[in-house]
Amino acid sequence: MLLPRMRGVIGRRILANYRVEPEALQRVLPPPFRPQLVSGYGIAGICMIRLEAVRPHFLPPMLGVGSENAAHRIAVEWDTDAGVQQGVYIARRDTSSRLNTLVGGWLFPGEQHHACFRSEESDQSLEVDFISDDRSAYACVLGRPSTMWTAASVFPSLAAASDFFARGSLGYSLTRDPQRFDGIELRCQHWEVAPLDVQRFESSFFDDRRLFPHGALHFDCALLMRNIDHEWHGRPPLCA
Repeated sequence: MLLPRMRGVIGRRILANYRVEPEALQRVLPPPFRPQLVSGYGIAGICMIRLEAVRPHFLPPMLGVGSENAAHRIAVEWDTDAGVQQGVYIARRDTSSRLNTLVGGWLFPGEQHHACFRSEESDQSLEVDFISDDRSAYACVLGRPSTMWTAASVFPSLAAASDFFARGSLGYSLTRDPQRFDGIELRCQHWEVAPLDVQRFESSFFDDRRLFPHGALHFDCALLMRNIDHEWHGRPPLCA
């Protein structure tokens, strides 16, 4: 993997999450991953992220590029010689950037699918959706920023949810080689999240009843991040 240290701004990031029966998640996870549990449930969902001014760290922001991106992700853990490692398994990546689809899996970790994104955002509401060019994947999140944490979540507080997702900064992406997973780490200069009150959440992956039978997953919570300086660091691939 040739990725240099990349720098940019997270203009907007939505983390919409389900709590999932561990057995259902284990069926869709390849070795060596297993679900990371919170109060007996696995945590999975989608990240809808708008990246701005992304460029190698030695270049000025004016030379950076922007894109809309989506990642279907599952919180996982796996065994290493140093002990249990935690992170996220990314089952699929979609992007609005033709460049990302060309360099994904080579210059940038994780192969990516091109998709058409649409977003409508204000201080009162957000709606982000996408559909892939081949119509095989779609997702939609509609919600409004909130100051109240949902009592139905497996996380007892916003702080607990924030800590959990902050620790999930290391991600491994599915590739064409079923035995290799590309690694990347997100480092934020500061980590700040707010609750998002979700009115609509759809995903072709999580709505597939062949993968997740009725009752296997329930909406849990959603988080919103805005205007976060960050860096991407490539990590060695993980081989099953």
